[in-house]
This record gives sequence, C-alpha cells and structure tokens, in this order.
Amino acid sequence: METHLRSIAKAVSWRIGGTAVTFTIALLVSGKIDIAVKVGLLDTLVKIGAFYLHERTWHRIGFGKLKSPDYEI
Repeated sequence: METHLRSIAKAVSWRIGGTAVTFTIALLVSGKIDIAVKVGLLDTLVKIGAFYLHERTWHRIGFGKLKSPDYEI
C-alpha cells in the first residue's frame, strides 16, 4: 500500500523533468525567461495536483492489483 507522502514524492519527482521541458518550450516560443519561468511554475503546480489526484484514484481501483495473502511467513 502506498502512503500519501509517497504519492506526493512521486508526483514531485515526475514534474521536475516535465517542468524542464515546459520551461524550454515556453522560452523557445516567447523568447523571454520571465514568461518561461511563470509558465513552468504554473504548469508544475497544476500538474502536481492533477497527478496526485490521478494517483490516489488509481490507488482505490483494484484493476491489476495482486491480492495480498491472508497471512505471510
């Protein structure tokens, strides 16, 4: 079972790469670092929240999960 903290850590680590890509694209399109930073930060905040909700929703869905045994030795 995954904790909420683990889901948050996964979301943050995933977004580091995504933010770099978004920042680069915004910089190439706008040519302005301040706009690229704002777009990158907003994108990161929105997508961390979206990923967290997505992750927690999938945590509640049984599809593809292996059932834990009643006991383990």
